[in-house]
Amino acid sequence: MSDTNPPDGAESHPTESVWMSTTDPTSYPPLDGDGEADVVVVGGGITGLTAATKLSEEGANVAVVESGRIVEGVTGRTTAKLTLQHGLIYDHLRSEFGAEKARRYADANQEAIETVKDRVERYDIDCDFDRTAAYTYTESSEKRAKISDEVDAAKALDIPAEFVEDTPLPFDVEAAIRVEDQARFHPRKYLLALAEAVEDAGNDIFEQTKATEIKSGGRNRVVTDRGTLTADAVVVATHFPILDHRLFFSRLYPHRSYVLTIRTDDAPTEGMYYRAEEPERTIRTKVAGEDDLLIVGGEGHKTGHADSNERYRRLERYANEQFDVESMPYRWSTQDYGTPDRIPYVGRAGPKADGVYVGTGFGGWGMTNGTAAGELLADLALGRSNPYEGVYDPKRVSKSSAKTAAKENVHVAKEFVEGWAKGLLGSGTVTPPAGESRIVRHDGKPYGLYRDDDGELHAVSAVCTHMGCIVNWNDAEKSWDCPCHGSRFEVDGDVIDGPAVEGLSNPGTRE
Repeated sequence: MSDTNPPDGAESHPTESVWMSTTDPTSYPPLDGDGEADVVVVGGGITGLTAATKLSEEGANVAVVESGRIVEGVTGRTTAKLTLQHGLIYDHLRSEFGAEKARRYADANQEAIETVKDRVERYDIDCDFDRTAAYTYTESSEKRAKISDEVDAAKALDIPAEFVEDTPLPFDVEAAIRVEDQARFHPRKYLLALAEAVEDAGNDIFEQTKATEIKSGGRNRVVTDRGTLTADAVVVATHFPILDHRLFFSRLYPHRSYVLTIRTDDAPTEGMYYRAEEPERTIRTKVAGEDDLLIVGGEGHKTGHADSNERYRRLERYANEQFDVESMPYRWSTQDYGTPDRIPYVGRAGPKADGVYVGTGFGGWGMTNGTAAGELLADLALGRSNPYEGVYDPKRVSKSSAKTAAKENVHVAKEFVEGWAKGLLGSGTVTPPAGESRIVRHDGKPYGLYRDDDGELHAVSAVCTHMGCIVNWNDAEKSWDCPCHGSRFEVDGDVIDGPAVEGLSNPGTRE
């Protein structure tokens, strides 16, 4: 595998999100020994911190555990749209589940926007929260009927949607759905303020503390690399659950996508936009409170299946075609997990996991779904009912689930076989030159080698620790990515994203 150069527009912040760059890093301490809490929340993104905030507001003693730093994972790499409009979804949901469940999904997500607004006001958070319209649009005359059908479905569900042919974008569209009273914000400013409020209320936040196991029975125990926390209830909000009693790995599908920020004089200051056709595009205005800064995103693909630098270049070309681009100060990528029926899984972690609750599968719409999930998980941890429990129930079976799952699992089997064939036929033990990577064979086993720009060689087992697929190199993010279930690893093997819990073994770097 040879190196490809990064996009020309990537300037001073390669692969760093604007949200990370415009906020200070956190420095909460790690866990030091064993402890107790009423509820342990595993994961410090929007779902975990929303749950922790509600639990704290209700008087529960909470401990938040984060393997890295809070709000630096998927939540720190979002496009930060607060909207119930998740592409062309409501016509699908009405057909899949019926009008009542589709309406409740919309209600859950609109209520999530109001929850964010209420907490911004309650805690006086300066996070650039403001209202704007959300648009789902098409540039194709062939997709015009799909837009019309979605508007009809939305109106039937009492969503205030409009069919329009003009938007504030500086280019023409064929048709669009417009929904008013949605919102945009700075997610890290918002969530770091919530974390501060949680700690100020006498609760604990432990960073650089990796949860490795959850033991249920009696009081639940969260085992970490720095001690064990005992609690009546556990909320698992780790993007991909570290506890997988419901076989989520076979029902969640990893998807990577790419984001640029562009500075332009012709930026619209109103609206958030999603193009509902391939290749998908997402546009968000007024980024970090700046009128001339836009997010342009898209170029999604299955994890471990594409040249990431080429995806950035395609996105850069698209941005230059549509806008008068002055600069591209930030670029980053993100990973989401989708479900077969497009509704996340939020609820009890398994039939034998008493007091353990999980939220996952937000499918790229985590700002509202993650907020709704956090509220729901907090209610469950407190033993309360929640009006949206039936919508997100992880036990549900839908019309599309079996068909989609079968298709995806055929794909996984194919990747397993082809990956091992390539691994076992790897290029001997020839090491790569600087800036390149290679899968090699040594003693009949596949290894991943990467030599960094300073000439240091990094060697890891190329076998994913989740279910044994062969990982592929991601040159843009400098990571080893599993094409089967989406696990990702640092150059030295540490886990970035699950479902893998253990890192890739490191055999040493003998030349």
